[in-house]
Amino acid sequence: MRDTVRVWFIPVAVPPHEMARYRSVLDAAERARGARLDAGRLRDRFTVAHGALRVLAGQAVGTAPAALTWRPGRHGKPFLTGPGAGLHTSLSYSGDLVAVALSADRPVGVDLEHVAPGGDPVSASARFFHPDEARHVAAAPDHDARARRFTRLWVRKEALVKAAGGRLRPNLAVPVHGGDVVECADPPGPHRLADLPSPAAFRAAVALAGDRPYTVRTYPGAG
Repeated sequence: MRDTVRVWFIPVAVPPHEMARYRSVLDAAERARGARLDAGRLRDRFTVAHGALRVLAGQAVGTAPAALTWRPGRHGKPFLTGPGAGLHTSLSYSGDLVAVALSADRPVGVDLEHVAPGGDPVSASARFFHPDEARHVAAAPDHDARARRFTRLWVRKEALVKAAGGRLRPNLAVPVHGGDVVECADPPGPHRLADLPSPAAFRAAVALAGDRPYTVRTYPGAG
C-alpha cells in the first residue's frame, strides 16, 4: 500500500470565530511571535497558519491541539515530540494562502509561493539554479511564463529542503525539473517530489523522504 501525504490549502481570510479558535490553540511562544509582527494581515496569516497546523495535527493524532509540542532539529526544521511524536508535519504560507502537510510515514516538506509579477526570474535562476534549469526559465515565451517556471522550480527545491531538514542554499543548484526523484545535496539522500494543484497565481509542491511513490490528497480549507 502506498504512503499518503495530505495537504490542506487554507485562506487567511477566515471568519472571526475561526480566527479565535486558531488563536486559542497557540502556545505562549507562538503568541509572542505573532504579536511582534507589525501588520494585522501578517499577524492574521501567522495565526491561521500555526493554528491550523495544530488543529489538523491534533486531529491526526487524537490530541488536543494546544498540547502539541514541536522542537527544532539541526537546521531548524520542527519535529513533533510528546503525544504527537511520529507524525511528520510541514507548513508554508505566501500571500493570502496557507499550506499544511501531514505524513504518518515519512518526513515531509511542503512549499507554497505566490507567483510574483515583478522581479527578474532569468537573472535569479542563472544565479541560483542548475544551468539547465536557468535555460528552461529563460526559454519561456514571456515574463509571466518565466515567472511561473521559476516559481515552480523554487517551490520544488524548498519542499525538498524542508523534507530533508537541510539548508536551502546548498540545495538550490540541485536539478528538480526533469524528474520527480531527486538527490538532496545537504543532507544527502533521495526524495520524491510532486507538484500540487494550487489556486491561480500560486505554485506549490510537496516532497517525501525516499524514492517510493506515494499518494497525495489535497483539501480546500481545514474543515
